[in-house]
Amino acid sequence: MKRDAADPLPEGLWLPFFLPMYLSRLRILNYKNIREADLAFSPKINCFVGNNGMGKTNLLDAVYYLSFCKSHCNAIDSQNITHDEEFMMLEGSYERGGRKVDIHCDLKRRQKKHFKCDKKEYEKLSDHIGLLPLVIISPADGALISEGSDERRKFMDGFISQYDKKYLSCLLAYNNALSQRNAMIKAENREDLLLDVLEAQMVEYGSYIFAKRSDFIEHFLPHFSEFHQIVSDGKEQVGLTYRSHLQDSLPFEEQLKATRDRDFVIGYSTKGIHKDDLDMEMGGLPIKRIGSQGQNKTYLIALKLAQFNFLKEQGGVRPILLLDDIFDKLDAQRVSRILQLLRDDRFGQVFISDTDREHLSSILEHSGCDYLLFKVEDGVVEQLMEVKR
Repeated sequence: MKRDAADPLPEGLWLPFFLPMYLSRLRILNYKNIREADLAFSPKINCFVGNNGMGKTNLLDAVYYLSFCKSHCNAIDSQNITHDEEFMMLEGSYERGGRKVDIHCDLKRRQKKHFKCDKKEYEKLSDHIGLLPLVIISPADGALISEGSDERRKFMDGFISQYDKKYLSCLLAYNNALSQRNAMIKAENREDLLLDVLEAQMVEYGSYIFAKRSDFIEHFLPHFSEFHQIVSDGKEQVGLTYRSHLQDSLPFEEQLKATRDRDFVIGYSTKGIHKDDLDMEMGGLPIKRIGSQGQNKTYLIALKLAQFNFLKEQGGVRPILLLDDIFDKLDAQRVSRILQLLRDDRFGQVFISDTDREHLSSILEHSGCDYLLFKVEDGVVEQLMEVKR
């Protein structure tokens, strides 16, 4: 059944009460092409306009960095420092449930990264994950459909780690045991007793990860289906199915033992949760094979909006939402339905980047929200206007 864009959103899609959270101020020194910036933001919508390569995505990436202790675009920390500088610094002042939270990060070349919350440094960066929940929608999301299973596992892992601390520690422990097993099966001398120990660790940690991934998909699917129906106006039927070796009837421990000989020949571990995948479908067929650019983008936007809603319900806090150049390839009706979602109080702070100021201004005029508009040129950020509704 189709829904008119003006109709109220379905009841039950969101819970009614959540702690507000937003980034009130961001200070940047020597992050990528942004040498210096000190910016105050709206609690609702903040927009960055400028040509490609000017630094819009870098600004959003700085916000992402403060939530995840790493860049969304470049995993090598030293490459995020402005090319002719020796250090970088990011500072964010947040309002979280009525309490101010200050996050500081600094990094010098060839030195350890330092991350602090309210002036107290973390012993482990993983302790920070989940404090400032965030969801990003960007062109890089296309890899979830077009690339291999690694990308889809990273999606699940990054998602679940924001609300389950044990999951992240189990994932790190599993990967360590897997790495040691792979090193063992590449060695000339086979040590079955040591393999027994490593495989027992893989079973222990992998079983927890499998259970959490299974539970996540089961509870995530209704959110995803609902958002896709809204954005597509019910024009496409989509699916998302979790696949894992641990779904087989043969216990995981026995699978590992049964494949030892073959793994020694091949040179790596062929069974385990490191091979898990998500089947992304439209109309019962792989969307990678049949989806148009607009359909793929709609699928991914619905996936990420569902991620936002799921995280909000898990943690009781509205995540920050980053939209990096997402309106390209979408028709006006789908853009309108996305904005209908964003302007509602159920969503919190949103950051948007776009290359076309006239296009973005037109979109914002119909949003009905307060917003700030910034121009970004060669890494220099200038506030253009503020609109209060």
